Amino acid sequence: MRLLISGGGTGGHLYPALAVARAFRAEEPEGALLLVGRSGGPEERLVPAAGFDLATVNVRGLDRDAVWKNLALPAIIPLAMRAGLRIVDAFRPDVVLGMGGYVMAPAIAAARMRGIPYVLHEKDVRPGLATRIFAGAAAAVCTTLPGTEKRLKARRIVMTGVPLRDGFERRTPAIPPRHLLITGGSQGARNINQTVWAALDGLCERFEEVVHVAGRQGEDGVAHHARAGYRGLTFVDDMPGLMARADIVVSRAGVGTIAEIAAVGLPMVLVPGTFGGGHQEENAGAAVSIGDARLTPGSLLSTLDGLTADRLEAMAKASASVGRRDAAQRVLGVLKEVVGG
Repeated sequence: MRLLISGGGTGGHLYPALAVARAFRAEEPEGALLLVGRSGGPEERLVPAAGFDLATVNVRGLDRDAVWKNLALPAIIPLAMRAGLRIVDAFRPDVVLGMGGYVMAPAIAAARMRGIPYVLHEKDVRPGLATRIFAGAAAAVCTTLPGTEKRLKARRIVMTGVPLRDGFERRTPAIPPRHLLITGGSQGARNINQTVWAALDGLCERFEEVVHVAGRQGEDGVAHHARAGYRGLTFVDDMPGLMARADIVVSRAGVGTIAEIAAVGLPMVLVPGTFGGGHQEENAGAAVSIGDARLTPGSLLSTLDGLTADRLEAMAKASASVGRRDAAQRVLGVLKEVVGG
C-alpha cells in the first residue's frame, strides 16, 4: 500500500498522524509512506525525528477568533492547493488519510480531484470546517466520540478513537492524589496559567508535586514562580512520562489530550477553551469541568477539594473504560478496507 497521511500544525492532529504512521510501518514494512504537513509547523522537527518522510505546504486556516488574519487567504489557498496536487501526483498514493484541521485540505482536495480514495479522521464531537467540507466524498470518516456521526453526511462513519503516540501505560493513580499535572495544550493557555500561579500556594499545600506545562507564552511566569514542589515547563515532548507520575490532571478539553489521559486511566478536571467556536465544551462530556469564564483560583481549589476518594476512584475507572489503545490499528484497518474494496 502507498499511504499518504495529511495532518499537522498542532499536537492534536500531528501526534495521531504519527501514531497511524507507526502502525502502518509495523504492519506493512514494505509499504510506501509520506506525511504532509504545514511549512513552519512542529512537524518539520517531529516527523523526520520519528523516521518518516515529510512534504510541507504553506497553508493557513480560517481564523474565527481574529477575522483580520483571514485577509491573506485568497492568495494563500490557491497556491496551497497547487502544492497539494504536486505532492499527490509525485507520490501516487493508493489512499490518503486526512487527520483533521485545515492542514489536511490541500492533500485531500488533490486526492478528490485525482479520483484517489481518501479517509478522514475527526477527533472532536463537533466536526471542524475541513471535515465538513470533505466528508461527503470520503470513503469513510473515522470518529472519536459519540455524537459526531449525527453532524456529518458521509457514506461510512466508523468510531475508532484517537490514535495515540507510544508510551501511555495504564496505571492506578494514588488516592488521595499526590502528584498534580496541569496542561493547557500544545500552545499553553493564558487563563489556566494565570489561575495556577495565583493559586500556587494552595496547590503546593495540597499536593507533593505540581507539574505545570505552561507553553511558550508562559516562559516568564514559569521562571518567576519557581519554587519547591512546583515544576513549570514551557514545552514537553514526553507527555507519557509526565502522566506516568500524575495522579490527577487539570487540562484543556482537547480530545487528543483527553484520550491520552483516559488511556492511562487518570481522573481529570477539564477547562474547555472558548476558541474555535467553543467546540471543546462538547468534548468535555460528562467529565468534571470548569468553564473558562468561571475559572479562578478559588473555583480551581474548591473543585479539587470537592473530589472525594470515592469520586476520584470512580473517575479513574470511568477514564480507563473509554481509553482506547488500539485506535491507530482501527484507523489502519479502515484504510486497508478502502484500498482492498
